[in-house]
Amino acid sequence: QVQLVESGGGLVQAGGSLRLSCAASGRTFSSCAVGWFRQTPGKEREFVAAISWNGGSTYYADSVKGRFTISRDNAKNTVYLQMNSLKPEDTAVYYCAAGRSSPKYYSGTYNYTYMYNYWGQGTQVTVSS
Repeated sequence: QVQLVESGGGLVQAGGSLRLSCAASGRTFSSCAVGWFRQTPGKEREFVAAISWNGGSTYYADSVKGRFTISRDNAKNTVYLQMNSLKPEDTAVYYCAAGRSSPKYYSGTYNYTYMYNYWGQGTQVTVSS
């Protein structure tokens, strides 16, 4: 069992930066792939970024590529999402999620919510214009 807790959200002006953290409990976390998703009211949860179990591979949505960076520290059971050059359209609740590493995951399904078994409660990010 893995439990996830996000932190680091808040209010920031356009062009600013935030770093989200996803702290995990559970001894299997270091073997899990981890993704960040975001959601706004009335919309489906949207893929943002993902990272392989060892941090060797990272994946990004086109909308955040070049601005966001995902990383992890397995010694601390934590995954990070560094968000730079934030835009008002980045405003959302951000969720981290953990799932089983598998060939299917790395073949291109890392952006689907059904690939993740564990979810955090979310942290609000608001970007003002």
